[in-house]
Amino acid sequence: MFARKKSYHFHDGRHGAAFTVRVIPRASRNEIAGVLPDGTIRIRVTAPPVEGKANQAVIQLLARILNVRPSQIEIVAGHKGRDKIITVLNLTPQEAENRIRSHLNNA
Repeated sequence: MFARKKSYHFHDGRHGAAFTVRVIPRASRNEIAGVLPDGTIRIRVTAPPVEGKANQAVIQLLARILNVRPSQIEIVAGHKGRDKIITVLNLTPQEAENRIRSHLNNA
């Protein structure tokens, strides 16, 4: 499914962490489904990819997992595609990686 020790390619954003995700809309549940070989985080959401509903579901899911406010998360690229670049304000790349790693280990 995914490598537990895999680096997720988190980067310093302008004021926080930045990473890539691949979104699978219309899934049976909202979840982080694993990590692709290139370090992209695969996310499943139940929302359809219309009118920004899937994007909003991704933001809500990541806010819950990263324990930050949704307003701290921004999709900076890929608004209309499955592959997106996400930034999380006021969170270091190491903190973001640790929180996602902890979530995956507890799932």
